[in-house]
This record gives sequence, structure tokens and C-alpha cells, in this order.
Amino acid sequence: MPDDNLYRPYDAEVALGGCSCGQHASQHEHDAAAAARRQQRARAADTLSQDFVEAAAVRALFPHDATRRRFLAAVGKATAMAAIASVLPLPALQAMAQESGGALEKKHLNIGFIPINCATPLIMADPLGLYREQGLEVTLQKTAGWALVRDRVLNGELDASHFLSPMPLAISMGLGSAPQPMRVATIQNVNGQAITLALKHRNNRDPRNWKGFKFAIPFEFSMHNFLLRYYLAEHGLDPDRDVQLRVTPPPEMIANLRAGNIDGFLGPDPFNQRAVYDEIGFIHILSKDIWDGHPCCAFGLSAEFIRANPNTYAALYRAVLKAAAMASDPANRPMIAKAIAPQNYLNQPEVVIRQALTGRYADGLGNVCDVPDRADFAPLPWYSMAVWMLTQMQRWGYVKGELDYRGLAEQVFLLTDARRLMQELGEPLPPQAQIGYRKIRVMGREFDPAQPQAYVDGFAIRRS
Repeated sequence: MPDDNLYRPYDAEVALGGCSCGQHASQHEHDAAAAARRQQRARAADTLSQDFVEAAAVRALFPHDATRRRFLAAVGKATAMAAIASVLPLPALQAMAQESGGALEKKHLNIGFIPINCATPLIMADPLGLYREQGLEVTLQKTAGWALVRDRVLNGELDASHFLSPMPLAISMGLGSAPQPMRVATIQNVNGQAITLALKHRNNRDPRNWKGFKFAIPFEFSMHNFLLRYYLAEHGLDPDRDVQLRVTPPPEMIANLRAGNIDGFLGPDPFNQRAVYDEIGFIHILSKDIWDGHPCCAFGLSAEFIRANPNTYAALYRAVLKAAAMASDPANRPMIAKAIAPQNYLNQPEVVIRQALTGRYADGLGNVCDVPDRADFAPLPWYSMAVWMLTQMQRWGYVKGELDYRGLAEQVFLLTDARRLMQELGEPLPPQAQIGYRKIRVMGREFDPAQPQAYVDGFAIRRS
């Protein structure tokens, strides 16, 4: 007989006709309340860190879980907690986990960002005081375009920046600039983009009919470029011959769509939603419909900055991870939209940002859509993400010859650092994070990061 009764009549810890604590009408209500309390604790990074340290200490005392369970059954929870506290200085251990690990080499930092939703963790850490909490004095510098971001990082004007995820790979290889070793500390956001078309194309939704279209993308080394190319090619269009792709700063995409200079764009929010708000465009598809869970932007900095400022780097990392943890909670999205809407940040209507962040939005075709995962904030920089980006650089001729996919991915994407700091903050990690590679599915086609060259060679439309 399955033991799935909500009232758990065969559980010795359960009181039938009530609950084990006596404050709820049933054990089911008791469990639901306990789950809600745990979820609330999980939203506070400091509490998560303390809980993680305590759990790790208990695990160290009882390496075998069966032994721990027998001990708890024998002496009871209260006695067990008192006994463990008498031999382990838990408050001291928890305090140590919150310490920065050393004096900050550099407290005043200039951090660049493009005014788009993708930069949410980096931006919101400022008004919410997360940088100050780490002893940092950060000046956020709004930057007009991605080439300028790259140049200002390379010449030292910016200590760190919001990047398009492929950019640190390209810079490290010297594509489009002098080579300089760059690092991706975290992924700033996943999903959160869309293909937006001018309203005149509302009855022309089949990409096979888009020959001659002009599309805007924010930068060549961007997920926007790679995803749009992929989408077009899967529908039989050669993105270099059948359409025009124009590099356009995200804020200028709306003006170009209004003027008829472009037929559409694959761009970042809030500009997809802004096109709907201004009644000049509609959302054709979300980028998650191409690859659900794809990375978009990243938090990056030079390898030299990390080498020279290890404690500052760790403090900055913690602030950004805490912001990402807050942003990943859908309950916080309306508050975040309000925090990042002002002129010194995104300078966009709050309602436009909120629709894009919460996933409840008008699509420009008369529909109100509810897609909670339209955008998310999952900071882990998977090596497999980097390998996929490299396959697209090779597919479209940005790099020639053989590539050390794995070596470059593991050099630039700092998965080990992210994994360690997320564990210290008590944030959950999927099991595959230990190796950093997982299979990806893009428009129904599986990508195995262990076979990148075979993946590139399997495309009918490609440059290489």
C-alpha cells in the first residue's frame, strides 16, 4: 500500500486529528507552513550561509547519514542540538563564513553596464546596498554600446562590467580587439530576449518568407546574434546572404523600428516590451522558445584584476551572487523593476520593465501572456554554455581552424569560483555543476559538449 496519505497516519512523529506542534488543523497544514518558512529563509543569503555552515558541521560529525538519524532518534532533536553546540562553536564558524577573508585591495570600483534588464543583478546591488555591505564603494557607469564596454575594460577605465556572455571569450582570443585574458564570473541572466517584428509584419510570421528582411542585433559576439542566426538557418535562410544583420545599440533599436529602417530585432528587454508599449512592434517569439535556459549577459573582468585584487574580487562576487539570488525569486521582481527603472539606471517606464521581468505581458497582437520564466537569473557559468558559443563562432566564420573548446571554456568561465562561493552562501547547486558540462537542446537539436566539432559539421548552413 503506497504511503502517500496527506495526514501520514503511519508516521510516528505525526499527531492524527491535528499536527505534531499542535498549532495546525492537520499535519498537511503543518508541513505546508514549515515549507513556507524554509522558502523564506532561502531568500536571505546570510541566513542561507549560516544554515549551510551548520549543516556542514553536523555532516562532519556524522559522515554517515544513517548514524546521524539513529542518534537523533535515540536522544531527540533538542538534546542533539545542545550536545552538538557544546562541542562545536557554531556561531564562530558562521561568523567566519561571513568574513571577507582579508583586507580589500581596492574599495572604489567603476563597473560598467548597458541599460537593459540583463544587467539587473549588477544594477540592483547598488540601490539595495549589497556593494556597501561588502565594504565596496561602487560607481555604476552607464555605457552606450558593447564595443565601448570592451574598450573601456581593456584600457582600465572600468574595473569590471556587464558583458554579453560571448564577449570575454572573443576578447581572450583577440577577436575584434587586442587579445587580453578575460573571465566570466557569473551569468547575469538566462532567457529574457525575444524576436520583435514591426507591426506591418503581423501577418507574416513564417521565417521562410523573410528574405530581404533587415534585423538589428546588439553586437556580433552576442547570444542575440547566434540565436537569431540559428533560428533563421533552421528555417532555411542563410543569415549572411538572405537577410541583413545590423549591429545596433539596444536603445536605438526602437527608433530604427519606428522609422522603418529595420523589420525587426532579436534584442534584450526591456526593448522588446518597449516596442509593444509604443505600439510599433509585436513579440514574434521569446528567445526561450529557441533555447530554454540560454545564457545572455555575464559579469566579467580581466584575469589581471583578479590576480591583483583577490579579496576585492571575492567581495564583488558575493555582492553579485546575493543580488542574483534575490532576482531569481519571482516575488521580488516588481520591487526590482521599481529599483532599476530610474533615469540613472534603465530610464524606462516601470510597467515595461515589470512586464518583461515577471513574464505577464502584452505581446502587441492583442494577447496578454503569462510566461513566468520569460527571464530568470541563474548565475552559474556552465562550461557547456561557453563551448556552445564557441561552436557558433566557428560555424559562422568568426574563428578559423581547430579550437581547444574545452580548454578555452574552462579558462574563461570561472565555474569553480562560482560553485565555491554559491556553496558558501548556501545557494543550491545542481549535481552536474560538479563537472560543469550538461547537454543542451536548441530548437529540438541536442548539443553534446563532448562532441563540439561534430555538432558544427552537422549544420547544412554554415561558413566553416
